[in-house]
Amino acid sequence: MTWASSTVRSTLFPSVAVLLVGAGTWAAPVAHSDNGNTVVPNNARLNNSVYVNINTAQRQNGCTTDSNMDGRLTDAARRHTFDVLNNPDINGDIGSDGSTPQDRARDAGFNGKAGETVAIVPSLAINGIQILGQWWWDPPSRALMQDCANTAIGIWSENSLNRSVLVAMYGQPTAP
Repeated sequence: MTWASSTVRSTLFPSVAVLLVGAGTWAAPVAHSDNGNTVVPNNARLNNSVYVNINTAQRQNGCTTDSNMDGRLTDAARRHTFDVLNNPDINGDIGSDGSTPQDRARDAGFNGKAGETVAIVPSLAINGIQILGQWWWDPPSRALMQDCANTAIGIWSENSLNRSVLVAMYGQPTAP
């Protein structure tokens, strides 16, 4: 009798274990954020929240229409974000190659006046409060952010272990 019960137990246990493990993996919910990009983190929500906050700042300044995202300015913001992230001596608008915000906007195909605000935090993560805190209390940055003539915006952010950078490009497109 002892032999039979131990045989049943030894063959039954692996089957139950496989069933429980299988049920656990099958029933586990899948979390989706940032358009389903859960493997490689991105900053889409951060960038979008900064865009919304810029529009809010413009509205508080009396602007009657929201600015629109412009892919060309986003490309210019991306270029400078990576430059600032990878060159710790850069802490503002001038790139490692001497480029200005206007140069980067033009190189990205944007025709019109352009400016930018840069937020840098010496850590792995950056958040909207830190970004707006840097810009809101800096008069030139706040003026640029609230300027109703800036109807085109491009935003990009990146993180490294010791530095996070977000660049917002502001543009006043000229008629084609």
